[in-house]
Amino acid sequence: MNRFYFNKSNRAALFFAMTLLPSGIAYSQVKKDTVAKENKIDEVVVIGYGTQRKEAVTGSVATVKGDALREVPSANITQALQGRTAGVDISQTSTKPGAAMQIRIRGTRSLTGDNNPLIVLDGIPFVGSLGDISSSDIKSIDILKDASATAIYGSRGANGVILVTTNRGAKGQRPRFTYNTFTGVQTLFSKYPMMDGPKFAQLRAYAIPAGNTTPLYSNGADENNSVNTDWQSLFYKPAMMTSHDVGVSGGTEGGNYNVGLSYFKQNALIPVQSYERFALRMAIDQQVGSIFKFGFTTNSNYSISEGNGVNPGAVLGYSPIANPYNPDGSPKRVMSTAGGIDQTWIYTRRSLESLGDKYIDETKSFASYNNLYGEASLPIKGLKYRLNVGLDFRTSNSGNYAGVGVFNTNPQGPSAAGRGNNQTYHWVLENLLTYDRTFGKHKINAVALYSAEGNKYTSSYMSAKNVPADFFQYYNLGQSPQADITVRPEDQIYWKTGLLSAMGRVMYTYDNKYMLTATLRGDGSSRLAPGNKWHTYPALSLGWNVTNESFMQNIKVINLLKFRAGWGQTSNQAVDPYTTMGRFNVAPYNYGLAGSTGIYGSQPPNPNLGWEYSKTQNYGVDFGILNNRLTGSVEYYKTHTYDLLTQKSLPASSGWSSIVSNVAETENKGLEVSLNGTIFDNPDGFTWEAGVNFYTNKNKILSLASGTDRDVNNLWFVGHNINSLYDYQYIGLWQAGDPYQSILEPGTPADVIGSIKVLYTGGYNADGTPMRAIGPDDRQIFDTAPKFQGGFNMRFAYKNFELSTVGAFQHGGILVSTIYGSASYLNRLTGRGNNVDVDYWTEDNTGAYFPRPGRHLSGDNPKYSSTLAMFDASYLKLRTITLGYNVNKELLKDLKINSLRIYFTVTNPVVLFSPYHKFSGMDPEPNSFGNENQAVSGYQSRQLVIGTNNPSTRNYLMGLNLTF
Repeated sequence: MNRFYFNKSNRAALFFAMTLLPSGIAYSQVKKDTVAKENKIDEVVVIGYGTQRKEAVTGSVATVKGDALREVPSANITQALQGRTAGVDISQTSTKPGAAMQIRIRGTRSLTGDNNPLIVLDGIPFVGSLGDISSSDIKSIDILKDASATAIYGSRGANGVILVTTNRGAKGQRPRFTYNTFTGVQTLFSKYPMMDGPKFAQLRAYAIPAGNTTPLYSNGADENNSVNTDWQSLFYKPAMMTSHDVGVSGGTEGGNYNVGLSYFKQNALIPVQSYERFALRMAIDQQVGSIFKFGFTTNSNYSISEGNGVNPGAVLGYSPIANPYNPDGSPKRVMSTAGGIDQTWIYTRRSLESLGDKYIDETKSFASYNNLYGEASLPIKGLKYRLNVGLDFRTSNSGNYAGVGVFNTNPQGPSAAGRGNNQTYHWVLENLLTYDRTFGKHKINAVALYSAEGNKYTSSYMSAKNVPADFFQYYNLGQSPQADITVRPEDQIYWKTGLLSAMGRVMYTYDNKYMLTATLRGDGSSRLAPGNKWHTYPALSLGWNVTNESFMQNIKVINLLKFRAGWGQTSNQAVDPYTTMGRFNVAPYNYGLAGSTGIYGSQPPNPNLGWEYSKTQNYGVDFGILNNRLTGSVEYYKTHTYDLLTQKSLPASSGWSSIVSNVAETENKGLEVSLNGTIFDNPDGFTWEAGVNFYTNKNKILSLASGTDRDVNNLWFVGHNINSLYDYQYIGLWQAGDPYQSILEPGTPADVIGSIKVLYTGGYNADGTPMRAIGPDDRQIFDTAPKFQGGFNMRFAYKNFELSTVGAFQHGGILVSTIYGSASYLNRLTGRGNNVDVDYWTEDNTGAYFPRPGRHLSGDNPKYSSTLAMFDASYLKLRTITLGYNVNKELLKDLKINSLRIYFTVTNPVVLFSPYHKFSGMDPEPNSFGNENQAVSGYQSRQLVIGTNNPSTRNYLMGLNLTF
């Protein structure tokens, strides 16, 4: 191992070494320091239906320990996973309390099917989300990324596998009690950057159409240019977040147990919105004699979400020169703006909190996930049989009610209510036969599995108007007049599916040098038609632990050097239930004076529908140097996914417009680098640990249906990524004297000058003039994916104090912020409603980026204004900074306390290198799916955008971890 010595007086050299030299090198100020002998890596990772020494793993597996997850106090452990693992992209889809996050492992594969990874909780496929699991209960999370690792889970693991292992008691352990808690306040990260009163009044006055002398919109009855109302301040308020988790674990000589109870509550910054969760968990293992072992695990939770139907979208558009109060100081119910064109019900914190029984919007959910197992050691040494039984149930009941005149400009507007419910029933039965033996230098682990799995889902929804009294809310819709009760056929859902599987896997190691893993799995799915239900797919991976070769024994600086390669096929049963049989819809119609119901075919049957397949190649190297002070891995992968499901056009003579078929292909390939280093390691003094991961993913569509190279309606283009955009390319604003304006953008100079100029891609005449005007053919394809992304973490410790931080970054790509585009109606630049605060073109400000107000409109927005929504998606973000103190154990002895840690955490504290944050002041992470939180839908649901969702927060939390 290389070691540098610096005299204590040479502080400059020491600082240079700390900041510039490789982080894996250990630095010393003490001549007596010596290097310990090589430490073997004996860490064990979970690989699915078993464990394996990390040194012997041949597939792509990443591990995150529970202690690392708990460094980020949060409601959802996916937030704690962000930035922790190369190749795992975790994005927020909503900023509402309790919202789930999107997880993509090594990119998006399917065009229309599910791209979410399989979650396995304590060995059983999990139908819940990671948000259903308390972070205090997690021992580790292992992520299987390539086909050689995921093939053991078959079609369920086509998009990667997340293995969650929870804490269990230890045999012979005396009862140990734990209490983990944090409480804090959520504050506004930033307001949406809307105009204040003077700026808006100036905009409205300037928004004069060409040839006119008066603005597009005048002040309404409730507007006055002397007013300056900050509607967001009347809506947002700091909110509390709290978490409590108690647990007890222990064991006897024959078994162990772990029991815990947790509670979490998060209020939102916006009114009447909150999320609350109660969870109970229990794990019991018991050895019976020398042969049998039994166990039981349960994880149950109950959650309540309130006010999810409220968001700040309408508030952002309120005129800032409108007065929210009557002359007597009472709040207005409705305001008239834009010359009386707009009549608006006023959302403020005060108006919403005063509604009482006149408004409710809630979802109550209960879930219970249960796993029973029995294990027997068979007479043959190393041979075991195990039976796993998983029984899961989820139910959700939602209801909403708005009383007479609520959210309605008409004070007598009818009341309305809706009620929905759904249930998920899931069971799995797995028979496992495991053989694990070592013969000299040969180690063999073989697993055989036969399993059956079933899912059933039911859902229904109904709505009603003119509910007779507020106290009924949504609980008795039958009290409404029968003519006002609506039950739509498309809101009533039922489906049932089954999966049969058989699997075999062999892991062989020779002399801890050469490793082989071979897997063969067959799945049969009820979703597919006869003849296509079954598929068998293989996976193979190889490893070479160079470190254990004789020629490496004298190279002490290298502690681990392992090469591995893998290949495998997986599949995805992306077909919706019963699709192979076709689909019929019903429609009510009048037949004479009587009403009737008709049935019509909406989708033709296709008995040839089959699996979506993926073939993956994975190549990696794992290393540890300098006595494992620096460890890491480098991987390259390529995944080819084919027979993807999408709509294929049919001739009109068939009577159908299209049919679902296996016709498309995609590809994902990328590079992943992970590094972890111990820079200083002095348990009695200063310790500095750091980790960083970096990864790329290049995703593209290889082919579409019928040989076409583009599907504009779905924004799919061959050679480009799945989440591409299709729009004009902004190149500036039209200025006086620009050549060919009258040809490229027909219109009078008075109307066009100052409007958005986009790229012309057509041809030119011999005299150099454009051959046509700018039109739809000039739209471009924009790939939205970042060039690279990753995360980092650092931990500093000095005696009992510790300081840690976790962050993430990405470079390149396109961020869509709909508040600046045409979809949100917040950048219309007409003066009708409030506008985002932008620098717009005027005669005295011709170098502006945004167009002239009130000119060259397309509908309600400036022409081509959708191009204004695209921003550079780069950022570097500190997600958390935590300062902790571990109370001296000597002080705790008399109190019978094993450990006590007190900490302070700030989340979302710093954003750097983000063009969008610099421009707007906002959080650069998306907060909505592409088809929500906008005035009009302009993007695909699969695309993540910044919309008018809850504002991002910066949280300040105090917590403690207690064990006794």
